[in-house]
Amino acid sequence: MAALSPGAKLGRYEIVSPLGAGGMGEVYLAHDSTLDRKVALKVLPESVASDRNRMQRFVQEAKAASALNHPNIITIHEIGTEPGAHFMVTEFIEGENLRHHLRKPMTLLEAIDISVQVASALATAHAAGIIHRDIKPENIMLREDGIVKVLDFGLAKLTERWRKDEVDGDAATQAFVHTEPGAVVGTTAYLSPEQARALDVDTRTDVWSLGVVLYEMITGRAPFKGETPSDTSALILTAEPPPLAEFVPDIPAEIERIVRKALQKKRDERYQTVKDMLLDLKSLRRELDVSAAIQRSGTAAYASGMTRPALSTGPPPLTSQTSTLVTKQFGLNRSAQLGAAGVLLLIVAGAGWYWWRHRDTDANRIGNLTVTQLLGRKNDLGETFSRHARFSPDAKFIAYASPKGNGSAIWLKQLGTGEPFSNQGERQRDLVKATRHRRTVFQPG
Repeated sequence: MAALSPGAKLGRYEIVSPLGAGGMGEVYLAHDSTLDRKVALKVLPESVASDRNRMQRFVQEAKAASALNHPNIITIHEIGTEPGAHFMVTEFIEGENLRHHLRKPMTLLEAIDISVQVASALATAHAAGIIHRDIKPENIMLREDGIVKVLDFGLAKLTERWRKDEVDGDAATQAFVHTEPGAVVGTTAYLSPEQARALDVDTRTDVWSLGVVLYEMITGRAPFKGETPSDTSALILTAEPPPLAEFVPDIPAEIERIVRKALQKKRDERYQTVKDMLLDLKSLRRELDVSAAIQRSGTAAYASGMTRPALSTGPPPLTSQTSTLVTKQFGLNRSAQLGAAGVLLLIVAGAGWYWWRHRDTDANRIGNLTVTQLLGRKNDLGETFSRHARFSPDAKFIAYASPKGNGSAIWLKQLGTGEPFSNQGERQRDLVKATRHRRTVFQPG
């Protein structure tokens, strides 16, 4: 059928404006007159409606998405048929798709947040036996409030799990729509190696595609991009993407590891489930949050009037390098690391508070110190000849060398009382022996 103009009606839905078009039909913004709400309405072209296989895929998209209940998966309202038109009605998402959003620079935290939400949606779909198979920026919508929605399950494949969960064997067979043997489905730049080779796929194909999207969000470029789709497919099968650090200096090694693991060409070396990838992304997000909190606390202390130290006294940012080092040295997992970081932050803050409260008291104590000269023996010229002074182990005596007659002698003085004395012979040797385990207090001259 021809493109719908604003004001045209399909049942209770009135067309407001076109939103876009794809291989599976045209999408319009429409108004639901019964529930008085905005909806997105996807209309299949006649060529699709008359094609049994493509029509099955259209119905499959609706069934797959409507079977899932997750905040990051688009909500399907209904499937409708009007003379000459088959359509599907979904929630209308106010925002922009990720492809448009990629025109602006993105922060690492933003890329991780989007990936976490997409991975969460895929984990729910996979648990229900559904593989998306077409994860790409065009199928990821960003709402104005930051919520991410995964769209277009038109290429979804229902796995064996769905079939086993079905009570009706015939219904199970009908629900399991096989792709035509040897057919390559999806968008070339985001195809997994097994998709590019037209092999059977499992949930790990979505892990690969999400890894490609995450790479593109961080670097602003696709990891595999040839001049033609065939060249791109060849790169996917044979080439390794450049490291993230080549485009983003000082990128945390942990995000490099996550992306590299998601983009392993051999499925057995890739994340085995998207949930595993999700857990790693969440852990990294928490570490970055802790690091940012520590930096903010240091900035706040400086802004409050405390003297800024020449070197940072806080712990280093919790990058993956420090996280791995802590794990290896102390056997701590990420949760324990975060707990330790929190305790360290409290210790640093407490020490700063204590110093701030007691700085005047400490200064008064130092100012009230009394210094008493313990040794002051002088020769006829008024020179002090007290050398090699040592405390006894019990700190009650001090021994030192000083001239006596034409030679020198060991002098001892009991702290706090009397004059120093020097004996020759056995008593002197005993006293010297008593100071054998000693420490130097000073060495004048």
